Parts: sequence; C-alpha cells; structure tokens
Amino acid sequence: MTIATVDPATGRTLATFPALDAHGVEERLRRAAETFEGYRTTAFDHRSQLLRRAADKLTADREEVARTLVTEMGKPLAQARGEADKCAKAMRWFADHAPGLLADQTPEAADVADSGAQAVRVRFRPLGPVLAVMPWNFPLWQVIRAAAPALMAGDVLLLKHASNVPRTALYLQELFADAGYEPGCFQTLLISSGQVADVIRDDRVAAVTLTGSEGAGQAVATVAGEQLKKCVLELGGSDPFLVLPSADVAAAAQVAVRARVQNNGQSCIAAKRFIVHEAVFDDFTRAFVDGMRSLRVGDPMQEHTDVGPLATEQGRTDIEEQVEDARGKGARVLCGGRRPPELSDEGWYYEPTVLTDIDPAMRLHHEECFGPVATLYRVPDLAAAVALANDTPYGLSSNAWTRDPGEQGVLARDLQAGGVFFNGMTASHPAFPFGGVKRSGYGRELDGLGIREFTNPTTLWYAAE
Repeated sequence: MTIATVDPATGRTLATFPALDAHGVEERLRRAAETFEGYRTTAFDHRSQLLRRAADKLTADREEVARTLVTEMGKPLAQARGEADKCAKAMRWFADHAPGLLADQTPEAADVADSGAQAVRVRFRPLGPVLAVMPWNFPLWQVIRAAAPALMAGDVLLLKHASNVPRTALYLQELFADAGYEPGCFQTLLISSGQVADVIRDDRVAAVTLTGSEGAGQAVATVAGEQLKKCVLELGGSDPFLVLPSADVAAAAQVAVRARVQNNGQSCIAAKRFIVHEAVFDDFTRAFVDGMRSLRVGDPMQEHTDVGPLATEQGRTDIEEQVEDARGKGARVLCGGRRPPELSDEGWYYEPTVLTDIDPAMRLHHEECFGPVATLYRVPDLAAAVALANDTPYGLSSNAWTRDPGEQGVLARDLQAGGVFFNGMTASHPAFPFGGVKRSGYGRELDGLGIREFTNPTTLWYAAE
C-alpha cells in the first residue's frame, strides 16, 4: 500500500513515505506504554498547559497547515484555514473544561449511607494507549477531537491516519512534540490498513477509536471485540434535510447549498437527502438548484473557489457510478451530473449536482454519496417526511427546518439520528456530544460523554468507622 501525498487538483504525486516495519511499530508501542505510566499521574494543570501550547502553535502554523490540507485532500483554502482554527478552539476548550468534566463524582448522601459506606466517590481514571484510526476528509479535526480529550484524560495516543494525508499525520506528531509533550504521548504510525489489526491485538493498546467508512468500522470493531477492547466508531451518514411549510424557505435553500457541498461534499455530517414538503417544494427547488449552479468549481488554492476536487480518483468514480445508476433508472438531473468540461483534463473534479425523482431501486436512495451530489424528494406531510428521513441504514445527524413548535417536538422525538439541528446546519462543537446510531456507529466524541469514553470510571468506597 502506497503512503503518499497526491495532489487531487492535478493528480500528481508530490511525496511518498515508507511504511513502518514491525520493528518500528514495536518501538512506538513500547514508548507509548512506558510514557503512559508516567503521564497518567500528571496533574490537570500540567496537561492543560501542554494542550494550550499545542493550540498556540497550531494557530501560528495556520497558513502552512492549511496549504498542506489543500494539497493532500483538495479542501478549499478558506475551509482549510477554518479547520485549523476549529482545532485550536477545541484544544483550548478541553484544556479549560476537562478538569470539571473529569472531576470526582459523589453519589447522593442517602445512597452512600444505604451502602454502609462513610464516603463514596467515582473517579475517571485513564485507560492507557488509545489507537486512533482516522480518515482524510477532515485530517486535522478528526484527530484533534479524539486527541485533545484523550490527552486531557491522561491517555496517550497512537495515530493511524489515512494513507493519502501523511504530511498532515507527521505534522500532528511534530505539533505535540514541539508543545512539550513527551514523544510517547502522541505518535504517528505510518502503516498500511493491513497492519492495524495487529496493533489493536497488542496488549499494550487499551482501546481504539475510528472515524471512517462502514467497512472500516466493521473490520476494526471485529478485532476490538475479539480482544474485548473498548471501541468508539463514527461511520458514514446520509443525513436528511427536512423543509416544512413554516420554514424560511429562502434561508433554508441558502444553508442547504452550504450543507451539501462543505468540504467538497465529502463530510459524514453533510446534508445529503433533501426532503421537502409539497407546499414549498417548487420554491425551495428553484432557490436550491440556482445556488448549486452558482458555485465556483476550481483550484482549491484560490480564495474564490467554493468547490475543489474530490480527494481521490476512486472517490470521483464512485459518485459517477451512483449518479449514472440513478439517471438510468429514471432520476432527473436538475443541475450538474458530470465532470466540469473546463477541468476535464485536471484533477478529480465533479460538478455540484441535484437529482430528483429518486426511488428505492436507485443506489443513491440507500447509499451514502461522498461528493457534491444532492437527492431531492417531495413529501405530502410531516409523517411522510419523518418516514423518509428514517429510511436509511444511517443515523448520524439531521437538519429540520420548521418554526412550528409541535413539529419540532415530533422531530426531536422521532428522527433516528445522533443530532437534530433545527433551522440551521449540522456542525460539531466541543461542548456537545457527537456520534450516531444504526450503521453510523456507536459511542460519542466531544463534551463530557466523549472525554469519558476512554476512562475507567472507578468506584471508590470507604467503609464507615
């Protein structure tokens, strides 16, 4: 397996990197285990100081890091800068809030007395080295949202990043080292996917977290389950975007464009299925299609670019096949549906695309589409909208546009997803738990739920004297 930086805007290989051999992996596992024994006893103040230093360095490196993201996976430059800023913000948030999120908990006095104890506390102790298997689409953010809470909890991290973002992976290792962390606190493993199972099986690895495809999640969960190790999975999504009659339709359409094409459409929590009440369907469709048509596709290094190339050639092939399958079975293409003619000889570009008249026989109805392709559905009422929104193997997040409190109550109760965002666009924030249900995975990242995933909640019971 090649570990390389390949510029998606040109298809040119910029750098290649050798995979670690068995000796190299063993050295890093040994270092992680040894470092954990000392790091787990460090005070929160020390951990916070280190994490703030790392955030400051990332802020200082923002422009250089952003350009690395662009050349490795094609993210538009402005969005790459935004990703770096979001990471620094999350690092500072966990540096500030982790001591409170992980503070000892004391049960109710009556329950303590009933147990026969003088005192009872629950303490959240670190587990050990955590393996993070991370994807290319948000190559900084996916790592930081796992690393920041883990490091604040007293764990150490081993990163197996996607093979097409090695420069980002190595930068992250350098970032934490330069901030003052011991080398064993955060280590990048340049290894192939085939080497991951052996790392999970190693007794020194306490747990594993993965963000990625459904197939990758199944593979990692299988090995982790065999080893009885804690596993957190954030997998695919096919998020619904519901628009009901009380919505501000113009605002909904404007946000819908951004929600579909963020990160060139390559986001698990991007809105992908647009489910619109028939009373506002025509107005929404006109505004949405016009917005998608107006997007500027081109060189992601240019400040004015809205949509850059797909990260890999195979990624573009996959969405082309999904679109052609739908078109061949009767779907109507309202805009896009092809490679931009002016960029046909460069990179892995695909036009922002909207399709309607989708039915269950089409792959796009049930599969996640990881590119700037939207499917548009007309529904007669709220019940039909909910049923269609839930008619997916996935349940990561959802968007619902309605100003009716009754409808909001129904949607909050009935949408099968890890989040429901009313009159806005799904986004992650360090203060709120993030994750999904069904085939979108299990466990949570961020907030108190996320930081406690890789801790050992220990009951401390003190006998009455």
